[in-house]
Amino acid sequence: MKLMSTMCLSALLGCATLTAQAQSRFPERPIVIVVPYPAGGTSDAQVRMIQVPLEKLLGQPIIVENKPGASGALAAVAVAKAKPDGYTLLYPNNGFLIAPLLNKSAGYDPLKGFAPVSVVTNLPMVLVINKNEPANDLPEFIKYARSHPQGIMYASAGTASYGHLATTLFSQMAGIKAEHIPYKGEANTTLAVRNGEVSMLLTSPSSVMLGQVKQGNLKLLGVASAKPSSVVLGVKPIAETIPGFTAELWFGLLAPAGTPAAVIDKLNAAVRKVLQDEGIQSKLVASGALAQSSTPAEFANILNAEYGQWADVISKNNIKSD
Repeated sequence: MKLMSTMCLSALLGCATLTAQAQSRFPERPIVIVVPYPAGGTSDAQVRMIQVPLEKLLGQPIIVENKPGASGALAAVAVAKAKPDGYTLLYPNNGFLIAPLLNKSAGYDPLKGFAPVSVVTNLPMVLVINKNEPANDLPEFIKYARSHPQGIMYASAGTASYGHLATTLFSQMAGIKAEHIPYKGEANTTLAVRNGEVSMLLTSPSSVMLGQVKQGNLKLLGVASAKPSSVVLGVKPIAETIPGFTAELWFGLLAPAGTPAAVIDKLNAAVRKVLQDEGIQSKLVASGALAQSSTPAEFANILNAEYGQWADVISKNNIKSD
């Protein structure tokens, strides 16, 4: 019995040693980053901007695999089921948290099924209104909206989209009544508020939309970041008028739950180093995003807090996906 116990203990110690050695040598083969959206989109473009620098740092090829479908759920399920060794990663955005809240059969748990690696980019939403609205700043607009108990109309890129949820939260916190008018895509929402079909739009600051602001066709009232953002210089945070309100799009890297901490830390260190490069930062800014890395724990906190926030908004407002 003693001999068998000794042999079992030796075997376990041997396995642990081999596992530790494998983790220390990570990566030893190509890493796949799964993008939940088609090639050519925002997520895909961002990953390809950091692809080569990551390859140089990690010493292995980075393969970008586009796996669109089911609002990102197909990609999320595939990565959640992958071996937790760091060789299969997911590059989601906020929609990753929202999809399973709207569809209980999405097939994945965004909090329990993944190990956060790092936030990669961040982009705060901005609030714009039609040029003919009788308000020149956010406090004036809120006062004006409150004087219309029947409600004002706002646009979003679709029912249950991030913009829809964020504007619902904004309206609640501002104490105004707002009617949701869904459109197909961001370009159409900008056109709708420019033409006066709706009064308000909370959206990402695209070059087209900012161009309309510069031309005087839209009024830019605030940015939905906790502090002033370099994306829209000189624009006050909405939180100065509505304390606690933020709405920021993020993109980041996740690994399957159970991925060893040593592997997560190595990936995190590589991402943080890549995002410190001014050339990469400039490329991201040109695409409309800000480089913003985080620790795995910080990313986990973001996921937990936002999941609870959107679960509450969806439940209280009985929001359903199309």
